[in-house]
Amino acid sequence: MKNFLTGLSLLLVASTFISLIKHQAWWIRIFDFPILQIAGLTVLCLFGFAFYFDHRSWFDYLMVLALTGCVGYMSYFIYPYTFLASPQVLSTDPDPERSISLLTANVFQGNRDAQPCIELIKQKDPDLVLLLETDQWWVDRIAVIENQYPYKVTVPLDNAYGMALYSKIPMINPKVEYLMEKKVPSIHVALELPYGKTIKLHCLHPKPPSPTEKDTSIPRDAELMLVAKLTGFNDYPTIVAGDLNDVAWSHTTRLFQRVSGLLDPRKGRGFFNTFHAKIPIFRWPLDHVFHSNDFKLVAIERLPDIGSDHFPIYINLQYQKTAEQQQDEPTADRQDQKEATEKIQEGIEAN
Repeated sequence: MKNFLTGLSLLLVASTFISLIKHQAWWIRIFDFPILQIAGLTVLCLFGFAFYFDHRSWFDYLMVLALTGCVGYMSYFIYPYTFLASPQVLSTDPDPERSISLLTANVFQGNRDAQPCIELIKQKDPDLVLLLETDQWWVDRIAVIENQYPYKVTVPLDNAYGMALYSKIPMINPKVEYLMEKKVPSIHVALELPYGKTIKLHCLHPKPPSPTEKDTSIPRDAELMLVAKLTGFNDYPTIVAGDLNDVAWSHTTRLFQRVSGLLDPRKGRGFFNTFHAKIPIFRWPLDHVFHSNDFKLVAIERLPDIGSDHFPIYINLQYQKTAEQQQDEPTADRQDQKEATEKIQEGIEAN
């Protein structure tokens, strides 16, 4: 048992140190995702060493020190998403006249039962619906909601990167862009809210770093930084939503927040892990909604299973002129801006 404990502890320490490496190879970046699982196992190993600890062994002292350091390091990233931390986005009472709600769901292209998704949309009745991994089959089935959502942008694809946006709110100049890869679209649109305010919405679904998708995170990181730069330079209230194929605590996502100046409504409220819906032990937050600091939060929730490998997310935001004076916006320094620019250039060169 002591040998197993030592072997597992060495593996966990190595996993933590690998995640510190900034190289974009998939087999390095993959360690960004299971930080909750690694942290939990590391705590268990610490308890194990408390039981099997040999006071005469310098190696045991070293292992306990290393495991404690790993727990401290991971806690730094986990803490902001616990209820112990202050919310980054303030809560507010609902005001239907000034609110905008969004339901976003990665439907899983191979899922051939659209009814749970349709029923959930009808139940939550959001202003906007963003669906990812939509092929033509899904676009045809979801067409039943179009009476309630007269404005739409659909990009059906068979490669698991199709997307469809449905809106009750009039769209201004909707665009489909292929920011980094020819077959990976994103949707960018302005929305004219009932009280006369125009907001920008960016819908993303970049490819993840994995042996079956991309050898590196370069295209994903470049797409996120490109949108971050675009968002950081405009003065419109902004929402960025989608399956970003990155976790909330990763270096790239935190850089995205600083460069874009967008807030994360999950901070201080929970992780809202959306993937993997079928495997509870392997869950992390892949589906995100970030927004500018002129919105406050009415509600956010992870929704029930719709037959996909992702859970949907629902969010209701309220625009308030005074919010930006009450909520601190993430800011990027010169080094952050330089790194973001370099990531964009790497993505352009790689594609």
